[in-house]
Amino acid sequence: MRIQTALFALVVMSGACMPALAVSTQDEIRQLEADINAAYAKNDLPKYFSYYADDFRGIFPDGPVTLANYRKDWSASVKAGNILVAFTYNDMQIQVAPGDNAAVASYRATARMQYVGKPPVDERYFETDVFFKRAGVWKLVEVHYSPVAGKQ
Repeated sequence: MRIQTALFALVVMSGACMPALAVSTQDEIRQLEADINAAYAKNDLPKYFSYYADDFRGIFPDGPVTLANYRKDWSASVKAGNILVAFTYNDMQIQVAPGDNAAVASYRATARMQYVGKPPVDERYFETDVFFKRAGVWKLVEVHYSPVAGKQ
């Protein structure tokens, strides 16, 4: 009986000491997208912009932007009362570079915007986000928004 108890204890303890299963890079990016988009949906601009790299570049329907310009313009718009009411996304595809230090996430996004003095409007985009892992931290280095044509 003592041998069985000792063996059982050994099996239980060895399982407790085993490292947790590694999270895949795709899972990391999927969670990062969820976190970024949650901050965006809450209009939590300090948290939202914390995910961006200093050398970020955005390709938006109105043209390219730097992080400084994007932060300034979006913050001013929200401060003026133009807020994001809801944000949803689907059809996410994630591709990871062979070295696990770069990744691309693309998806369909719908931003429900409430502009001052106007009824809410749904803005639909195809979004592509490019991430680099630098010093062990994923940062968003490039975003491209393309408006969805028609009712899709």
